[in-house]
Amino acid sequence: MATVLYKLGRLAFRRRGLTLLLWILVFAGGVLAAASAPPLPSDTFTMPGTETQKAYDLLKEKFPDISTDGAKARVVVRAPAGAGLADPEQKAKVDALVADLTRSPEVVSAVDPFQGQAVSKDGTTGFVSVAYEVGATSMSPEAHAALTKAVSDARASGLTVEMGGDAVPPSQSMGSGEIIGLTVAALVLLVTFGSLVAAGLPLLTALLGVGVGICGIVALGSALGLSSTTSTLALMLGLAVGIDYALFIISRYRAEIGDGREREEAAGRAVGTAGSAVVFAGLTVVVALAGLAVVNIPLLTKMGLAGAGTVVVAVLVAVTLVPALLGFAPVKVLRRRDRAEQYGKPASARTLRKAEKRAGKTDGALAVRWARLVLRRPVAVLLVGVVGLGAVAVPAASLKLGLPSEGTMAVETTQRKAYDLVTESFGPGSNGPLMVTVEAKDAAAAAATVGERLSRQNGVVSVSPPQANKAGDTAIVNVVPATGPADLRTEDLVRSLREAAHGMEADTGARVLVAGQTAMFIDFSETLDEALVPYLALVVGLAFVLLMLVFRSVLVPLKAALGFLLSVAAALGAVVAVFQWGWLADVFGVDEPGPVMSTMPIFMIGVVFGLAMDYEVFLVTRMREAYTHGAATREAMVTGFRYGGRVVAAAALIMISVFSGFILQDNDFIQMIGFGLAVAVLFDAFVVRMAIVPALFALLGDRAWWIPRWLDRVLPDMDVEGARLSSAGPATTTVPRTRSGSAPVPPAPPAPPVHPDRRA
Repeated sequence: MATVLYKLGRLAFRRRGLTLLLWILVFAGGVLAAASAPPLPSDTFTMPGTETQKAYDLLKEKFPDISTDGAKARVVVRAPAGAGLADPEQKAKVDALVADLTRSPEVVSAVDPFQGQAVSKDGTTGFVSVAYEVGATSMSPEAHAALTKAVSDARASGLTVEMGGDAVPPSQSMGSGEIIGLTVAALVLLVTFGSLVAAGLPLLTALLGVGVGICGIVALGSALGLSSTTSTLALMLGLAVGIDYALFIISRYRAEIGDGREREEAAGRAVGTAGSAVVFAGLTVVVALAGLAVVNIPLLTKMGLAGAGTVVVAVLVAVTLVPALLGFAPVKVLRRRDRAEQYGKPASARTLRKAEKRAGKTDGALAVRWARLVLRRPVAVLLVGVVGLGAVAVPAASLKLGLPSEGTMAVETTQRKAYDLVTESFGPGSNGPLMVTVEAKDAAAAAATVGERLSRQNGVVSVSPPQANKAGDTAIVNVVPATGPADLRTEDLVRSLREAAHGMEADTGARVLVAGQTAMFIDFSETLDEALVPYLALVVGLAFVLLMLVFRSVLVPLKAALGFLLSVAAALGAVVAVFQWGWLADVFGVDEPGPVMSTMPIFMIGVVFGLAMDYEVFLVTRMREAYTHGAATREAMVTGFRYGGRVVAAAALIMISVFSGFILQDNDFIQMIGFGLAVAVLFDAFVVRMAIVPALFALLGDRAWWIPRWLDRVLPDMDVEGARLSSAGPATTTVPRTRSGSAPVPPAPPAPPVHPDRRA
């Protein structure tokens, strides 16, 4: 692989104009395709095979007039103090509100609270149920504006009016997080490289790669059902890995220049060695994201595949466009102090070579000192790292999962105010009624029997009269619990109702299904529980094989996987402490602590595993390269930190800044996943990869590279460390090892190995 990428890097460097033109054409084509594509569809949450999904599928088939995919709004109204909604003056105001909502664009129906029996017992509060013909993300600005104006006019008339549901216009704070993240990333790159050009290249290539990826999602969104949430997560991942991959290749180019390579040769070797690590790191991310398909929840599958596609684009950009752009500024990517003294004027070859050679010698001094400290105190470093992460992971034992609810939104939002008004006037269960579908020949009679029996269950406040379809073979009964949708007692009620309903099927001959928000959560949790072990087995197993191909070792992939488990457990602990317990909630902008989003753990496991393997590949491939070329394991570890430690630290800071920027968004899931990924990268990069991993290398020594001989013969030699490139260019003479890293093969003519650490 190194040889192929080496040739690709040299070709891109040499044909830089053509390479840049091709990528510009790809981007322009993507923009045109996205501009002509239909709007992205709404988020559709389906769980094939569950009872809730069966009920919704039956509803779509038997009640075609009811839009299950359209946006919904619930406009809650309360009369002024001392008045009731039935008073002629107040009723006229409510009628005007209903009329305004009915006339609004894209509205299918607006149910009057008096006709829909949605008025509280004291007569002071009611709500209008509004249904739209399109999904929430497909609503036009005119529809949002009409909803907002109707509510504002009703408030101006003296009513207290709040609104909830997914049709409520979203906040307009999107974009600020990405800008802050990119700004911090730019500062980190500038400090790392000491050159505006070198700092700008990763940002430029990452933005181009993300642009291509997002345009692809928008262009294919309607056909593949990719929603706006999918594109947001793809943007988050694309920015992070795009910057990191370019950073890694540019850093290797500077190091090759410092070792005396010609510029084209340095670009080729940077892509051949660092590019190989980028390809395998990208593969681990793709495996982790695509593996979400095992969960069998289409929304997660689409998120994973969209993110994986963006990562593939980032890898292609890194191994083609980055060396091409290096060709346009082969010297300006060096530090200013390391360029020729007559920068901007013709300089002698000797002066230029001297300036270039200094580029690779000043970087990594702090990382080398840290590596040598770990070599002296490996047991202490290992214990501090493991115990520290273990302590942070303790809150994860109290993890409580839940689906997004308006009851956990900030108290100043109109959604939360509407939720509280309903709870106060109708009871907490009115915010999450259960829907029971009854399918039978005489559905109305069967539903009446089912409803009467269900009303006798403990925890049920009321049961609505049956609503049958035109064919009379299916009916709906709404059950209002005594407790709210997030209450554990409601969860127990759903299970008892399902048990009772299934027992009624033999008596009534009807098919009875219990659905609703709490029922959906139960089914979702069971789906995740069943999928977690197969998902982990698939992702960790495939990544283990990939890492064995990269490092030709059994212990290196094993400790990489164990380190990942430790870092993701600590990250989940931090998420629980902040978002569930409310620790430092004001600092991180958490308005209302509550249950952790149900999709958070499994999605974070997939993403963090891929990113964790990125750092493992980036850091350890340089160690493996030094070891393959003759260095002992302890020396190879120092070399890996000399050339990779600074890069991994910068890459981690960039990812942390990009992910942290998403904490500022109003979408609960995006905010939580941004925080979770940021702390996971912090723990994995700086504790696991920079402390625990080198400590284990120091303790294991050459045994870290052990692999059975039969397995060594079976595995294909991918040459990620670039051993086959030793004859190209003015390379330093080294002693190569065999594929298994056992006995050195003496060169002809014999020459002592020269290692970067030993030149000093």
